[in-house]
Amino acid sequence: MTHRLGLIVNPVAGLGGRVGLKGSDGTEVQALARRMGAEPLAHARAIEALQRLEPLRDRLAILTYPGEMGERAARECGFTPEVFGAIEAGASTPEDTVAAAVEMRQRAVDLILFAGGDGTARDLVSAVGATVAVLGIPAGVKILSAAFATNPRSAGDLACSYLAAGARRLREAEVLDLDEDAYRSGRVSPRLFGSLRVPDSRTQLQGRKSPSAAGLQAQLQSIAQDVIDQMRDDVATIVGPGTTTRPILTRLGLEKTLVGVDVLLGRALLVADANETDLLAVVRGHPSRIVVTPIGGQGFIFGRGNAPISPAVLRTVGREHVLIVSAAEKLHALRGRPLLVDTGDPEVDRSLCGYARVITGYNERAVYRVAV
Repeated sequence: MTHRLGLIVNPVAGLGGRVGLKGSDGTEVQALARRMGAEPLAHARAIEALQRLEPLRDRLAILTYPGEMGERAARECGFTPEVFGAIEAGASTPEDTVAAAVEMRQRAVDLILFAGGDGTARDLVSAVGATVAVLGIPAGVKILSAAFATNPRSAGDLACSYLAAGARRLREAEVLDLDEDAYRSGRVSPRLFGSLRVPDSRTQLQGRKSPSAAGLQAQLQSIAQDVIDQMRDDVATIVGPGTTTRPILTRLGLEKTLVGVDVLLGRALLVADANETDLLAVVRGHPSRIVVTPIGGQGFIFGRGNAPISPAVLRTVGREHVLIVSAAEKLHALRGRPLLVDTGDPEVDRSLCGYARVITGYNERAVYRVAV
């Protein structure tokens, strides 16, 4: 039996992440990201997922769009895809994604596997809605939706098991997205755009982002004070985004970039809204540590929303200098699921795995598992 897989790669997904642009929507942002030296990530992450489909090679037909929208990734993995449609090389659009998905539905694919972010998931909602099984390879800057696997390897494994299964189980996954201009200004207000039907898996799919619970301010202030009391004048502290980390700066009388990465030297602001280049300069010039908090409902500590803290930065700083901070309720809400990392570098991901101490209050710690 031949399995029919639709493959869509959004070639600009994730482009603005490491350079600190907090998204990749719009041609102006994409052009700015390239001028700042950004490199696309979706192609490599699509390849990482496709490599996990090797067990189905002799029974798999891949249908895809030309060039960077899927054909190139499929051929680099040794597949001979069925290519249709037409795009302008280097200038593909959301309309191309929609057209590709519509055509794949008409050609009766068993599953559409797409590499992108929340914006790409929105395109799939408008194109096929809940009429076709869909699965996302996470490649965007901000991934709030529940239609994505936890990482590219999980996407490939889940696609493989779903296609090979006799009885295929699907579940509804909500698709959320943000207004990127508002997001860059620190206003986080995700909207629900619909749902997609995804292969069912408790361990291989990420959850949708959930907001921090109200009424936790005292706990967050105590976490912040614990971190502040550990600061030294000669040590740089890289503070990741989030409402949990914001009180670290506000208690010092500083303004936190809510959806960005800030750097302190001692208790003074060194760099606001840093990109990867800024952070590499800091960690090469100062002893450094990194403070991050899990994304509520998902558990990601690296690889979602804090792309400037790149694999190169993490290798330089080292796992032993990573501080994880979280309200206890946020950990309890994970219901035993581990904290997650998906930096795009498998070696760095493995180095971050294991059991880690999480600061949950002043002089309060929890031990929690970190996994890929």
